[in-house]
Amino acid sequence: MTEPHDTHGAGEHAHAGHGTTKQYLAVCAALMILTFVSFFTFRLLHNTQVQMTWAVMMAVSCVKALLVMLFFMHLKWEASWKYVLTIPATIMAIFLMIALIPDIKWRFETIAGGRTPSEERKVHMGYEHEPGTPAETEQGGGH
Repeated sequence: MTEPHDTHGAGEHAHAGHGTTKQYLAVCAALMILTFVSFFTFRLLHNTQVQMTWAVMMAVSCVKALLVMLFFMHLKWEASWKYVLTIPATIMAIFLMIALIPDIKWRFETIAGGRTPSEERKVHMGYEHEPGTPAETEQGGGH
């Protein structure tokens, strides 16, 4: 009917390289704590220290992503081939960020048509000139 379980068979070795329930619960707890750190960092520092908020939240996000990859994607127990995949991808990501630095710097200096960002905002908001200027009263007067 049913075969007896072999305590020294392949079944025991199949799970030998993976984490225990205790490890997974610890990682889950760490992820929850890190989520609360992100949330409270945003709530407490966002209005006063935007750069610090951004830096802390990015660091926490990286740690959370690392925990998920290592434990829930079982990369912690994989062979060294994972480095063949991750190192080139990391190098490409770094070069992509470096390549985009000029675009980020010059992105808002002028917008299509030679307008500055503040002029573009005025156009987007529906008026070409500052509120209360004679040009607006002429257009909106309607007499």
